[in-house]
Amino acid sequence: MQEKGTISIHTENIFPIIKKFLYSDHEIFLRELISNAVDATLKLKRISSLGQYSGELGDLRVEIAFDEKAKTITISDNGIGMTAEEIKKYINQIAFSGATEFMDKFKESKDANEIIGRFGLGFYSAFMVSDKVEIQTLSYQEGAEPAYWVCDGSTEFEIGEGTLEERGTEITLHINKDSEEFLSKYRLQEILDKYCKFLPVPIKFGTNTEEIPDGEDEEGKPKHKLVEVDNIINDTNPIWTKSPNDLKDEDYLAFYKQLYPFSEDPLFWIHLNVDYPFNLTGVLYFPKVKNDFEIQRNKIKLYSRQVFITDEVKDIVPEFLMLLHGVIDSPDIPLNVSRSFLQADSSVKKINNYITKKVADKLAELFKNDRKGFEEKWPDIGLFVKYGMVSEEKFYDKAKEFALLTNTAKQNFTLDEYKEKVAPEQTDKDGQLVYIYTNDPEKQDAFIQSANKKGYDVLLMNSPIDNHFVSSLEQKLEKTSLKRVDSDVADKLIKKEDAPAHILTEEESAKVKVIFDKAINRQAFKVELESLNPEELPVTVTMDEFMRRMKEMAAMGGGMGFYGSMPDNYKVVVNANHKLITRILNDENEQEQAQLARQAFDLALLSQGLLTGADLTEFVNRSVNLI
Repeated sequence: MQEKGTISIHTENIFPIIKKFLYSDHEIFLRELISNAVDATLKLKRISSLGQYSGELGDLRVEIAFDEKAKTITISDNGIGMTAEEIKKYINQIAFSGATEFMDKFKESKDANEIIGRFGLGFYSAFMVSDKVEIQTLSYQEGAEPAYWVCDGSTEFEIGEGTLEERGTEITLHINKDSEEFLSKYRLQEILDKYCKFLPVPIKFGTNTEEIPDGEDEEGKPKHKLVEVDNIINDTNPIWTKSPNDLKDEDYLAFYKQLYPFSEDPLFWIHLNVDYPFNLTGVLYFPKVKNDFEIQRNKIKLYSRQVFITDEVKDIVPEFLMLLHGVIDSPDIPLNVSRSFLQADSSVKKINNYITKKVADKLAELFKNDRKGFEEKWPDIGLFVKYGMVSEEKFYDKAKEFALLTNTAKQNFTLDEYKEKVAPEQTDKDGQLVYIYTNDPEKQDAFIQSANKKGYDVLLMNSPIDNHFVSSLEQKLEKTSLKRVDSDVADKLIKKEDAPAHILTEEESAKVKVIFDKAINRQAFKVELESLNPEELPVTVTMDEFMRRMKEMAAMGGGMGFYGSMPDNYKVVVNANHKLITRILNDENEQEQAQLARQAFDLALLSQGLLTGADLTEFVNRSVNLI
């Protein structure tokens, strides 16, 4: 007997609004309908295991088919099915109250996931792409009659006797003109690969041909024939659902290749498995990152009960671990999540903290059990660790035990080990410990050599995060400052009591300053005479550590706009104790004085990579003349 009715949603406009809201994200209709089919299948297995269903389960699976000519897509399962009464309950009454609130709140919404998840509209996502939707279903319950339901996207429906002869549900979508892209094997396969690759129930989509034995020919040689076999597109038992004790390294590496086919092998991985105070499984891999800071992001895939949700996981995974690869699965995160939900949900914050702890524990374990191996991996994992120390206080507290500082001799030290190493030579007259570093050992080689001659050690700080890491260390380490090796001459990097005596008189110093000011004649370069070791260079160009850092932070978008707009300012340190300065002072030919002063200045620029263009050409010509 046919029955007609109106869907209980208290508004005539629900379907046009659904279509408008969901249009930008309408491929998720397939995820929603397949997820429902999987749920129906898993419920049947559960009921059977509890002894509430004694029938044969059969070959449980979900099938997707399409007919390009008829313009239909069909999703079918052999799960629990529905009775006519259940259709009325679950399909005809959308589980939310206050349609007015719905209308007001989501009129301007663009977030399809939020609207579906909040109001139980998973099934209704079918109307994003359909002019008409039909349901044929038969409940698992003994004596149940098959039922049929059809709706054309208005609020009216028909319900009556169905034709299904076996338990389960078959949903047929009559695809509308705007959505015909989905009537393509390639497009459907793309969506299935994205959302359904690891669902816990086999998903069939089309068939493949396979060669099987077919007896022997007249000469007794084996024959083969081609047969069609179901094309199951998913792995129902992916690696993260298994116990780590049942897995070998090869299993983890094979899964990594499945996720990222063209990537190098990862360095190591962490298997997540926790069921209290939240449920979470997954595998996170440490890839070889080096300095590719940006292009590696969004490689962690978030699942809910093996259904793919998103690869934008920045609220679930700490920012510094966004460079990791892998999978996280948590049923505590609803299938349909919105950005605002993720940011506000308490489970998400707990998961975030748990992942931070697990990563820190894994790194500490690697360091403790195999320091040599850890040091070999450091060029690849140092970026993660430093980023975490800068951005997460709790992570810093753990990481300070295994974070490594590397010097220009490629030696590695923990924070405590390095302090012990350099304290005797690099403590200044006020008791402040000074760490010296380079961010470009090739360009700053002359400065490094000068520092080494004084017995100073120079750290290598040349990763994209090191500018922030240097500032962070200064805040965390007691009575310690960091100076870039070219921020001053070696004699002045660490202020000691035993500075060399000044051999020039005050009058001679003033005269030298005038000579250099006239020879250089550039506002950005301020000349200062210093009492340095006679073996140091006659002229050195440096930039103040504080000013340089502020400008670098501004360039990286650190909110230092004032400093970013300031012009570069350099200090020209003239070594008053060098014999070339004495020669310039004693030369009575003003032109020669200016030429030698400019030559010494240009040499200093050249060592910093600051001599370019016409100034470089002039320097080369002057050098030839002087020779």
